[in-house]
Amino acid sequence: MRQTKITACGLGLLLTLIPMIGLTDDGKTQAAEKAAVTWLALVDNTRYDASWNEAATLFKRQVSAAGWRKAVSAARSPLGRVIARNLVSATYATSLPGAPDGEYVVLQFKTKFERKAQAIETVTPMIDAGQWRVSGYYVR
Repeated sequence: MRQTKITACGLGLLLTLIPMIGLTDDGKTQAAEKAAVTWLALVDNTRYDASWNEAATLFKRQVSAAGWRKAVSAARSPLGRVIARNLVSATYATSLPGAPDGEYVVLQFKTKFERKAQAIETVTPMIDAGQWRVSGYYVR
């Protein structure tokens, strides 16, 4: 089975450590989810430059716009269009491995693509300049 990965800001490692994070904050997770879904719509519609522009500063420091376009296109194009996406978990945290302290919500979506029946997308919004913005994205 082929796995496709995209990471920004070294957040791939933190995804394996999510079960160790025990904080929740429903108001914050809801706002972060809304920001993530809006950002994912840009990616879903191949608006990769717009998704980079709307990402957190931390994300942009880790990958150039051109690097992001190349990586996300390589990862998402083979999967085809999104058929369905459902949130399966949302975890609020103020500290994540490999990232500066701040406010984060690690969201995991079970996603059905046109050419991949079951995938897990992990999207990590963070508070950046007073707004929830995506700091990491991973699809497997």
